[in-house]
Amino acid sequence: MWRHIASNALTFLVVLAFLLGGVILWGQNEYTTQGPLQDRVCLRVESGATMRGVSRQLQELGAVSNASIYRIGAEYSGKNSQLKAGSWLVPERASMQEIVDIVTRGGASTCGTEVVFRIGVTQSEAQVRELDPATDEFVMRAEFTLGEGDPPEIYRDVRSESDTRYRIAIAEGVTSWQIVNSLNQIDVLEGEIAEQPPEGSLAPDSYEVRVGDTRESLVERMDAAQDVLLAAAWENRAEGIPLNDPYEALILASIIEKETGQPEERGQVASVFTNRLRQGMKLQTDPTVIYGITKGQGVLGRGLRQSELRNRTDWNTYVIDGLPPTPIANPGRASLEAAVNPDATDYIFFVADGTGGHAFATTLEEHNKNVAEWRKIEAERAAEQATE
Repeated sequence: MWRHIASNALTFLVVLAFLLGGVILWGQNEYTTQGPLQDRVCLRVESGATMRGVSRQLQELGAVSNASIYRIGAEYSGKNSQLKAGSWLVPERASMQEIVDIVTRGGASTCGTEVVFRIGVTQSEAQVRELDPATDEFVMRAEFTLGEGDPPEIYRDVRSESDTRYRIAIAEGVTSWQIVNSLNQIDVLEGEIAEQPPEGSLAPDSYEVRVGDTRESLVERMDAAQDVLLAAAWENRAEGIPLNDPYEALILASIIEKETGQPEERGQVASVFTNRLRQGMKLQTDPTVIYGITKGQGVLGRGLRQSELRNRTDWNTYVIDGLPPTPIANPGRASLEAAVNPDATDYIFFVADGTGGHAFATTLEEHNKNVAEWRKIEAERAAEQATE
């Protein structure tokens, strides 16, 4: 009888072990296989949240088929206590294993609300945007100019959220004064900038920042990035260009940056100044005259007067020979590359053509015709404005 009982017990244990093994295999498969999510979602993990609470969120969103398996898998993988606060983009069909990795990896949030501070040549503004997971595009929620009154309530709301991302975008052609002035108006940053960075030393780019980052540390990042860009451009410079060192390349690049906003024109504009330097001609470029007046502190906001074109300043290239003593703005990568690798042309003149670009010429006669055409366009525009 005891032998029969023992035999039945052994059979039961074998069956139980078999069933348990099957359950484990099923659970492992559920944990690693594609999930049920049909469309991407943005999962917000609050500070202090637990993996249990997140598993319930995911099940409600339809991202996991079984919250318990998700929790067991996270605990078995040793990631149960590594949950990171933030907003995380969960892609469609993501497995539980992939989702656990997403919410424990850390770093900047991958969805949710983003504030972009745009420092531009004419003004600086902030944009509050939110990523739509379905389209992977940002939807604008608010936009306001820095330094003009109190920011909108929605900005104050997102400032209080721990997972809001912040980015500072610097446009090509802004001056160091404009950058410092705008950074001082961005309230997520702290501290003071000890002294204004040298003109041209800051790389226009997009920089991720966190609340509490110092303004000085951000300027140091911009300065280091520009050093890298300038060194790379100079290393790959064309032979025979009339520039003596990287700093002269930086100066010329800043002039190119201010002369054209058309990417396809940078090489041609660079060729004009290169040809003029080779021939010992004055550069005669208006942006340098403007810089001599404003020193980069704001926008002139009007046309140049004849007296200003004749007035001698260190930056007036209608009067001085060669390059001015310093850059006149902070040039981007493309202008740096154009300065040291100009197009091969015979152009020595250019003037606006009315389309946002320029008309280039090799002779004074041809240039005068282009100027006359531009004056005609200016007159027509003035007449149209007068009748409005």
